[in-house]
Amino acid sequence: MRDPYEVLGVPRSASAAAIKSAYRKLAKKHHPDSNKNDPKAAARFSEINSANEIIGDEDKRKQFDRGEIDGDGKPRFQGFPGGGAGGRAGPGGFEYSFRSAPGGSGTMGGGSFEDILNSMFGNAARGGGGRAGRANPFEFEGGGVGVDLDLSVAMTVSLEEAVNGGEKRVRLPTGRELNVKIPAGVTAGQQIRLKGQGETAPGHPPGDLLITVSIAPHPFFKVDGNDLRIDLSITLYEAVLGGKVRVPTLGSAVELSIPKNTSSGRTFRLKGKGLPKAGASGDLYVTTRIILPDGNDADLEALMQTWRERHPYNPRGDLG
Repeated sequence: MRDPYEVLGVPRSASAAAIKSAYRKLAKKHHPDSNKNDPKAAARFSEINSANEIIGDEDKRKQFDRGEIDGDGKPRFQGFPGGGAGGRAGPGGFEYSFRSAPGGSGTMGGGSFEDILNSMFGNAARGGGGRAGRANPFEFEGGGVGVDLDLSVAMTVSLEEAVNGGEKRVRLPTGRELNVKIPAGVTAGQQIRLKGQGETAPGHPPGDLLITVSIAPHPFFKVDGNDLRIDLSITLYEAVLGGKVRVPTLGSAVELSIPKNTSSGRTFRLKGKGLPKAGASGDLYVTTRIILPDGNDADLEALMQTWRERHPYNPRGDLG
């Protein structure tokens, strides 16, 4: 992925509030529901979410700035202490080197390669004890060293992709890219295993690709188990006089009836409009937030002054 600062259009010195504001504006602008005729909108929306997951999180942002993770949130290999030149890239991107000793090929310093490995790592795994009566911690097949050829990558999906499924392109640490089908109903932390799509090595079956899924923050909805929550802005006159307002859902928008004299912070429940679930779907909880018009309004101020004189009340009276 591109530099997350570049994706959100903010400088590296941007504050957390500036990053959050930039993310919300871009997410709203490029949301697939608002760009149904643009086939690239979903990809841009996903990239925006992925960027926000990195620099919108304080810890991940520090890791990225220090060069510990890349723009996809994957660790950058920093190398081994004391590693020298002459190594060869092995499975997983690590480096190894071999040298032949006078005892013949496949030996290092006079001992077999298996003995060298076990002397280096086997004793440590046994707390420094001897080899007698203990199982060999390494597997050897046909005279070679057993290797782990599985690849693990992280993939961030939007809430809509998690619910409805879809297809997403993933870049592997090897540089290879492939399209991955996202099953409908995938949850955060779930792993998708693709058989035979991992590393390869002569004499070994190919490893698997393990994809750990995370769900990007949504610009409108907050996930609460199988339920969804949303803050809904309403006008002062809608709060006083009541009316019908449109509420977005994961499907098509619905109309919600606002009763007269609705206070800010009142919550309404839309049954079955949360996350789909076998048996019974979750609900959508809508909390009203009264928003006053921008700028000073002389007519509104005059009305409120008159109203205050005729109908004084104290909503904080129970606070003492």
